Amino acid sequence: MYLYPELLRRAEAEKPVRVGLIGAGKFGSMFLSQVPTTPGLVVSYITDLHPDNAKAACRATGWATEQVDAVHFTDDAEMMMRSGTVDVVVEATGNPVAGIYHAQMAISHGLHIVMVNVEADVLAGAELARRARSAGTVYSMAYGDQPALTVELVDWARSCGFEVVAAGKGTKYLPAYHYATPDTVWDFYGLTAQQAADAGMNSQMFNSFLDGTKSALEMAAIANATGLSCPGDGLRFPAAGMDDLAHILRPVDAGGVLDEPGQVEVVSSLERDGRPVFKDLRWGVYVVVKAPNDYAAACFQQYGMNTDSSGQYSAMYKPFHLIGLELNISVLSAALCGQPTGTTQQFTGDVAAVAKRDIRAGEVLDGEGGYTVWGKLYPAAKSVAENALPIGLAHQVKLTSDIRAGHTICWSDVAIDKDNLAVQMRLAQQNQLA
Repeated sequence: MYLYPELLRRAEAEKPVRVGLIGAGKFGSMFLSQVPTTPGLVVSYITDLHPDNAKAACRATGWATEQVDAVHFTDDAEMMMRSGTVDVVVEATGNPVAGIYHAQMAISHGLHIVMVNVEADVLAGAELARRARSAGTVYSMAYGDQPALTVELVDWARSCGFEVVAAGKGTKYLPAYHYATPDTVWDFYGLTAQQAADAGMNSQMFNSFLDGTKSALEMAAIANATGLSCPGDGLRFPAAGMDDLAHILRPVDAGGVLDEPGQVEVVSSLERDGRPVFKDLRWGVYVVVKAPNDYAAACFQQYGMNTDSSGQYSAMYKPFHLIGLELNISVLSAALCGQPTGTTQQFTGDVAAVAKRDIRAGEVLDGEGGYTVWGKLYPAAKSVAENALPIGLAHQVKLTSDIRAGHTICWSDVAIDKDNLAVQMRLAQQNQLA
């Protein structure tokens, strides 16, 4: 189905797709900026801890006064879902515990859920997706964010008959970044703390992009949606530009860096000595494919594809992603087609909390992008076998053991509330794996 003609029909019939947004931060604001120019779609509710800030976000993104006045603003997500005026819920808080609560609530009310919140998706997405399927609702990744765009490339490649050798995204990475904190993050971005504050940039959030945690979360989400495997000992972050993808992201026995074909990986826009990579993919996504036969390999060359020296491996990529500016695709796919733009299929990848420094018993972990831990990608089976604490549960929990820098934190090392819904969901997901 083409989405836009159906949108026009909805607009003409005055039966728009109705969206309830939870979280009017950067991602939510980017989505809001597209609403006034999208026929057949309305935001009927916006839930935020600070409703006045959500109103300000609407005004800042180009909404007319009458459009703002037509929206219900609240800090009560359940009231929104009980209102009967929402078809699709967009969860954009970034808080994994809150995200799981909101997603479960949406499913229980028969609403489609678009999960911008990759932290929640990796923590318990397999369980949430299973419940959504049972309820007949759509549980979807967020188009515009890198995981959904990568999943789309994987689906394209497989549907064309190619073997998917690798898939992932680009980022700015050096090994020292794993130990960055909210106090040091702006040095790596080339900003002063005042410049960042003036731009409204959150140091802990931006640090999660820098220290490798967000990359690990996004690769776990892709693995869980596609069945691609995760490296056995975390992401390697090889330096690779657009022209290098097919050469570097091959199995080791073919001259590349992968343990085996069919893995997720993140490529760095920096060489290890800090030099910029030529034609880097810092903002983009990619898939590396292998030709199924010599004829297809010859076609790669004939049609100008970038290949490795054998001509068998090639790459397709998108150099940019537009975050919330593209989110409409997920919303409309769910509401009009009953289809997700990527969804968790299985528990393949996980992200474990690793100590950034020596941490003493009694200290409280501060989660993703903070001072105490960063997130490392693990195969889910390894994470569960080693009793690793998910990064999504490493926030505001007290350590009961001393942990050395670089060591993985285990469930037994923290005082955890087993009655918490997010904990229960995660344990249910782990039990499915067992």
